[in-house]
Amino acid sequence: MLKIAVAQLKIIPGHPGENTDNMLAMIQEAKAGGADMIIFPEMAVPGYLLGDTWEQTAFIRDCQECGEDIIRASENIAVIFGNVAADWDKKNHDGRVRKYNALFAAYQGRLIQPDRMPYPFVVKTLMPNYREFDDTRHFFGLQELAGEMGTRAEELLSPIRITVRGREYAIGGFLCEDGWSDDYNFAPVEILQAAGVDMLVNISSSPYTLGKNGKRHRVFGRQAKEAGVPLFYVNNVGIQNNGKTLYTFDGSSTLYNARGVMVDCLPKYRQQLSCYDFEHIDRLPKFQRQKKSAAGHIFAAISYGVRNFLADIHMERVVVGISGGIDSAVAAALYTHILGPENVLLINMPSVYNSDTTRGLAHQLAVSLGCNYAVMPIQESVEHTVGQLEKLPVTFLRDGTVFKLHVSSFTAENIQARDRSARILAGAAAAFGGGFTCNANKAETTVGYSTLYGDQSGFLCALADLWKYQVYDMARYLNDEVYGREVIPQATIDIVPSAELSYDQNVDEGLGDPIKYPYHDYLFRSFVESWQKAAPADILQWYADGVLEEKIGCAPGLAARYFPGAAEFIADLERWWRQFTGMAVAKRIQAPPIVAVSRRAYGFDHREAQNGVYYTRAYRRLKERLLK
Repeated sequence: MLKIAVAQLKIIPGHPGENTDNMLAMIQEAKAGGADMIIFPEMAVPGYLLGDTWEQTAFIRDCQECGEDIIRASENIAVIFGNVAADWDKKNHDGRVRKYNALFAAYQGRLIQPDRMPYPFVVKTLMPNYREFDDTRHFFGLQELAGEMGTRAEELLSPIRITVRGREYAIGGFLCEDGWSDDYNFAPVEILQAAGVDMLVNISSSPYTLGKNGKRHRVFGRQAKEAGVPLFYVNNVGIQNNGKTLYTFDGSSTLYNARGVMVDCLPKYRQQLSCYDFEHIDRLPKFQRQKKSAAGHIFAAISYGVRNFLADIHMERVVVGISGGIDSAVAAALYTHILGPENVLLINMPSVYNSDTTRGLAHQLAVSLGCNYAVMPIQESVEHTVGQLEKLPVTFLRDGTVFKLHVSSFTAENIQARDRSARILAGAAAAFGGGFTCNANKAETTVGYSTLYGDQSGFLCALADLWKYQVYDMARYLNDEVYGREVIPQATIDIVPSAELSYDQNVDEGLGDPIKYPYHDYLFRSFVESWQKAAPADILQWYADGVLEEKIGCAPGLAARYFPGAAEFIADLERWWRQFTGMAVAKRIQAPPIVAVSRRAYGFDHREAQNGVYYTRAYRRLKERLLK
């Protein structure tokens, strides 16, 4: 009877030595448990999101050497694992050494070559080149290889045959994206199905995205059912990043039986080894997934990502500027849960514009969390800076004329934000022995509703992939599920969101941010997260057709409530589009790394250039017609 172990490995990106040691330990554990086969994830040896580390030949050779250790460990146990493969006699399109994202199968100390592959490994066929993925930059795909050989990819795709306990098993091995072929003109799984296999094995390195696992269960369950054989989906856990965006890998490795029914799913965010008797898979009961709210899934991803990121950069203490508002309250509760109250310093930095209400809420939050807490007023230092600037004589050296700078009310608002971050929080973090956080949400990040070098600063932005309504959901989840009590005051959840940088943003008078979150969250989301991203031409057409709320997903009737007519609607749309494609781009480029949970996070996931504001001809025509 064949016993198969699934190794949901925690991968450390860019550290093949540590990953290999971990894999060897799991191989020994599987052997001790009587396993005949063990399956590891895609790129288990090197990690996946490595940037241009892939261009280091020394690193590639190190990965190969580590792979040889894995092959030697395959005595009496078949090992399927992902690694980078190199053909040192050939080149990629960029002139560097030829590299493949590969699935290796080893048994009794040697590699097993698939039936028709030109190498002793499976070459990944479909090269994802969207979102965070950049495979075509680094790797050669099977379709390119087939073209180079004068054949077709379907002629090369073939099973791996391993004889264990006197029986030959035909394994249809494929890598991550090769299972998501609905949007491609080629389906590797169908080729393997037609070849006749005893099982399908998908090794993946697949970052977490809210809602993705549901779709994956449908896609992979269908593939198992169509093939009439079990399907093993093996994914890794851990965190990886591409500099600007931090991704969590949730694992959720899954076994589907020959009817396409999910019969097991490994826990999220936990390294684990699970064994299965191959001949008994169809007898296993259907796996009952635990129901969890969207906020619960988001909290799990963000808390796991932040905890591991802090460990990776050896940061044990954090400073959070708290205002009494919702974003900083959620950040404070999140970091306190992760690090413990003794390692978190909360600082409230009021000016004359901060109400007694929000000052009180900040204090109430700090007391509830039991953290280190300080109040440091900024009015004196802000006035000193403004006074220095306005008294500063500026000399035009060409003719000797002298003039004084004028600090507008808007500039004074920015000085407040920078005083809090660049002076107080940065200084306090250094003195406290840690870093300070950026508390921005995704709506603010979208339109640059923040101050560069002010509240846009910090070592990490944990909430910048959450729309405002998701931040509120997170607050309620932290109170109800994580702490089991009201640590974030209900008044903070109820109060109008406000930056409190002027008297025009007095929360006690119901004055706050210019962003109308129930509507703008969804408008901004259509700019960023829609697979076919919306532009003003689309938004205005939907408005004209009366289907705007349906298209962007907000509550019905909001456009009419906020905008009496087309002129007001267009003015609002153009205001935020100018921000989104204008100065906000520069702010996002300089923003801290963001923890990703959505289908499109800022950073490398949402690639952008500073091209300036543009309106299409169709938009300008429709605008003219509506305004008439």
